[in-house]
Parts: sequence; structure tokens; C-alpha cells
Amino acid sequence: MPATPENPAAFASVEDVTERFAGHGYIADRRLATTVFLLTRLDKPVLLEGPAGVGKTELAKALAAATGRRLLRLQCYEGQDESRALYEWDYGKQLLYTQMLRDKIGDLTADTPDLGSAVRRIEEQDSVFFSDRFLAPRPLLDAIRGEEPAVLLIDEVDRADEALEAVLLECLAEYQVSVPEIGTYTAKIPPYVVLTSNNTRDLSAALKRRCLHLFLDYPDAERELEILRSKETGLSEATARHLVQVVRGLRELQLRKNPSISETVDWARTLAVLGVEELDPEVLADTANVVLKYERDLHRALDVLPRLVDPNRVLPEPGHHHDGHGHHHHHNGHHHDHEVDGQAVRAAMDRQGRHDEGYYGAPGPGPTQRPAAGAGQGARAFAAIARRRAD
Repeated sequence: MPATPENPAAFASVEDVTERFAGHGYIADRRLATTVFLLTRLDKPVLLEGPAGVGKTELAKALAAATGRRLLRLQCYEGQDESRALYEWDYGKQLLYTQMLRDKIGDLTADTPDLGSAVRRIEEQDSVFFSDRFLAPRPLLDAIRGEEPAVLLIDEVDRADEALEAVLLECLAEYQVSVPEIGTYTAKIPPYVVLTSNNTRDLSAALKRRCLHLFLDYPDAERELEILRSKETGLSEATARHLVQVVRGLRELQLRKNPSISETVDWARTLAVLGVEELDPEVLADTANVVLKYERDLHRALDVLPRLVDPNRVLPEPGHHHDGHGHHHHHNGHHHDHEVDGQAVRAAMDRQGRHDEGYYGAPGPGPTQRPAAGAGQGARAFAAIARRRAD
């Protein structure tokens, strides 16, 4: 809805979105700002898809801060049932009421002429057990029933089962929630709804049809540098620009987990604390664990950091000894026959559509296979117990 004296928090324009988001530390390009503006004017949810760490969750937080709305977050996970998303009954209060009713039952039935009348009098109290006073709202119902405007963040909806996805349809289409024992709640002030997905599975067409859609990729170099500036990391302009180029080079290594934007900010702050004024391979190797969280990724990155720091530098063979680290890195059969020129790598990072369909979070049908049943942590733990018992 347009900004008015009664609703001063509404965005007046796309530019207003950009400015107010920037005031809360979120740098939005025009495409993203336009989507947010339409979300608020059309009262439609927005579905944000893309790789982890590109600012999907932070967008919802920035939207709440910029509009002065309270933020309600539903974190999705596998096996989640609707009671954790919609509402639960407060069984403790219901039990207490049962005890109170038992103590007062004599007073309730004192003036009844016969047993049938006494039973009917008691039955009249049943509806109280399932009323608002015993309802414990969860994020979805709270966003619909609440008196204050809200931003509802449904985070990582792709991790939820299809059953919960079906529950969301009524809420997203009509901004209402049905409670069988009571009735239907309809939002007086529709919440701004932001759904995020890392694209680990395809979402239903029905869900996507109800939402605006935006794919968030890693930003280009200038925007990522602008994000670093907005976070006031303490790193000089030239060093921050150099660091952005290094991070963008790391993202092209087909790592198990690419450095996120927030991790780039953390790396910049780490280097600033260490008093780094100029990047070199040694200091980056000593601090690379800030952005690389898997040993294989770290080994692969250490071999190419010299080239990323200086594109004209000649790299040693993979698995070489790093002075000052005292160990060799093995690549489990991964060999690099040749290295791509650093400048070409960085230039390619700004090319649209550079990810193929197999890339985690890229546009397309997404992964074609899901983890096999029994392959999770619980199955491994059960197998370990079985082996110990067998021994």
C-alpha cells in the first residue's frame, strides 16, 4: 500500500526501498528492490532461491527493520509437522481447567432437575477446552492473528516435507489459517511473507504460483565491494577490492561450500584486526579457515591462492610444500593439469548464466537425486551401535 500519514512505513518507490535497506546495512540492486516494492504493493509473498550465503534470510530481516514490522521466523526442517508451524493446544492449561471443572461440578449441576439436565450442563463447558485461551500460536498463525504488522520469514522451505508445503498454500493464497475446533482466522493486516530456498528439491508449482520469484546469485564485484564498505570492516579500500577478487576466484574452484557474502565480511574484519594492509598468499593461507569450512576445500584453495593474489605468478605443482605450514596437501585424486588465468577467471564471474543445472542452487530443475533413505546421521549412529553390540 502507498505511504500515507496513517502508514508512513510503506515504501514510496523502488528507490525508497534501496535507500532504506542501505540504511540498515543491506545493499540491494534495482531488480531486488523492485521485487520488494512489488511484494509490499501487491500483498504477494516472495520466494527467494539461490545458493546459501547470498543474503536471502538477511533480506527478510532488513525488510522488517526498514518497515518497523516485527519479524516472525519459521525455520523449516525435514519431518516438521504442521503443529510446529501453525499452532498447538496448551495441554497444561487444559489440564488445570479440567481440575477446576471437577471442583466446581457440584455448583454447576446443583439446580438441575434430573441427570439428563446435569449432563447437558456439563457438556456446555466442553467448548471452552478448545478456545482462544488454550491456543498456543506458532509463526504462521501468529502472523495471521497478530494485531501488529509482521514480516513472516519461512526459511529454507525446500527442507520441509511436501505435507507442510501443502499447509502453506492456504496461508499464502488467502492470508488465513483454519483451526477446525474454532474456525478460520483471516489477517486484518496481511504480513509481508518471504520464503527462502537453497534449491535442494523442487518446490510445487502451486506454491510457486502464489509467489513472486527471485533468484539471488552472488553479487558482482562492485556490489560485493559496496557491501564490504557498508559493514565498515576496517580494511582499506584497495585491500578490500583485492580481497573481493580473491573470494570470487575461490568461488570458481567448485568447492563443496563456496564463501558466502557474510564470510567475506568476516574475512575482511579478520585481516583488519591483524593489521593487514596488503594481501599476500601467506596471510591469506593463515586465515583462509574463516571462509573455507572443509579440509578438502582448504587444500584446494591453498594451492591457487598465490595465483589469485597475483595473476602473473607461476603456480607450483599441486601438493607442493607450503613454507611455514610444515605439511603437504593431498587432493584425493584431484589434479589440475593447468590453471586458468586469474584475470579471465574474475571476468567470467560476472557472466550471467555461468552456472549449469547441476550447480547447487542454480536456476533449473535442481538436483536429480535425493539422499538415499537410511543414509543420514541417525542411520550411521544406529549402524555404529549395532557393530558394538556384535563385537
